[in-house]
Amino acid sequence: MRMRGAVAGLLLVVALTGCGAKTDKADQRSDVAATEQASGDPAGTADGDPAQAALAAAGATPSASASRSAAPPAVKAPTQTFAVGVSSFTFTRAGRTLRTLVFYPATGSSGGSPKSGAAVAGGRFPLVLWSHGLHGSPEGYQGVSAKIAAAGFVVAAPAYPYTNDKANPFNQNDMGNQPADASAVITEVLKLDTKAGAPLAGHIETSRVAAGGHSAGGYTTAGLLSGSGRDSRLKGGIIVSGGGMGGKFSGAATPVLFIHGDADGTVPYSSGRSLYDGCTWPKAFLTLLGGDHGGGLFGSAPANQAVSRTMLDFLRFALYSDGAAKGRLRADATVSGAAKYDGTL
Repeated sequence: MRMRGAVAGLLLVVALTGCGAKTDKADQRSDVAATEQASGDPAGTADGDPAQAALAAAGATPSASASRSAAPPAVKAPTQTFAVGVSSFTFTRAGRTLRTLVFYPATGSSGGSPKSGAAVAGGRFPLVLWSHGLHGSPEGYQGVSAKIAAAGFVVAAPAYPYTNDKANPFNQNDMGNQPADASAVITEVLKLDTKAGAPLAGHIETSRVAAGGHSAGGYTTAGLLSGSGRDSRLKGGIIVSGGGMGGKFSGAATPVLFIHGDADGTVPYSSGRSLYDGCTWPKAFLTLLGGDHGGGLFGSAPANQAVSRTMLDFLRFALYSDGAAKGRLRADATVSGAAKYDGTL
């Protein structure tokens, strides 16, 4: 879904991970905005000030979940494509409103738009938290969330209170609060599994949780894996066109997938690559050759198909411990002249 009048990307970027911090700045907001709008980025995201400034503005970094758990045992990931349902929730954290769309596998024929209130498919499904970029929204990434849900995952997509497309006031420096917001949403959605009368009751595999996001959402995801913001429930992370926030990756080693275009004019490829290079966890990097800030999330070109395949198989591996899916990653991500893969996965 295209969010009209919005811009994609971070205009000021800092990688903060102790993995070789690098600062890249651009202050020509109107020029970048015009370029991104002309490129037709369907995400409708507009990312702003450095992650470091955001953390400083927010004060202390979010606290991590106290619990830690081992990787979930291997189970067979679904092979079918599900219909997709969607429900809307409103959560709060410390007075912050977190409107959240939850996409989930539903009964009925696959294909078509997510159906509001559709019956949940039989079974229990892992949870994926998906974060939007600045001036973005859950609706703007509906195609991404629905594709993940159709593969057998529950996807929680919050609208962050001061950086979504309708935020008033909009405050890009609030990014530093978003990892804690994301953790709060994870907690609330997991509660639905045992909430009497909730549509998702008995359908969420609460020990299998991952997070992902694009642009500022990628930075938010890095914050969930880093420093005191570490949410130890996470079994995997996907960082698309993003960089580091909150210090070094911390806690138990967790598989991370990085996706970045090497011609990204908004968040430089070097920012994502620096974070990847310093990461000692199981990792993979999908480089989109000549790719822009959209990160291959939107459209049907071969590179976009590679992004979809790689993300889904990564989640099957990280959340189902599906060895066959892990074995497909390199082939998933490799498209001659368009996409290449490297990593330890």
